[in-house]
Amino acid sequence: MISISLAQSDQELRGIIALQTVNLPKNISAEEAESQGFVTVVHDFDILKKMNNDKPHIIAKSGDQVVGYCLAMTKKFKKDIPVLVPMFDKMDEQVYKGRLVKDYNYIVCGQVCVAKSARGQGVFDRMYHHYQDAYSVKYNLILTEIAERNQRSIRAHYRVGFETLIRYKAANGEDWEVVVWDWRTTKGA
Repeated sequence: MISISLAQSDQELRGIIALQTVNLPKNISAEEAESQGFVTVVHDFDILKKMNNDKPHIIAKSGDQVVGYCLAMTKKFKKDIPVLVPMFDKMDEQVYKGRLVKDYNYIVCGQVCVAKSARGQGVFDRMYHHYQDAYSVKYNLILTEIAERNQRSIRAHYRVGFETLIRYKAANGEDWEVVVWDWRTTKGA
């Protein structure tokens, strides 16, 4: 049985880091990255804890083991993870439904990952719906960015309710897709 909840303990945060580490491109084959997806950003414990203290991350657990997570990141962490600064800059300058994104009250999924053992069981969708339940009262939108070569993740995000906001090429040549889910149109869905 896999349960979905808000992260509450240092042990759970360490479980997030362990799952993240296993799914970095350097730790999986190119074939696995293409077929199963991957994560890009490396979070250290301190920043993960600061983010969690602000807005708790969504986690999936099987017993005591973290088997999935959706990181919660508010605008105040915009400059704390240098690799994400371009994402925030690109998002904030975009117009969405007639308003600049920076003028919305939004939250960012700093990363999402599901363990191999938990894939294909609806964990991804359940975590995002828990995210919506936890944060849609305060936030209108949730945004995240996905490497365009991570097609499994893009398809999963579309399935949950995200749509493309913008595509851009980073300085390192990686193509990114910033996606948005407007919770104002799906509350109670």
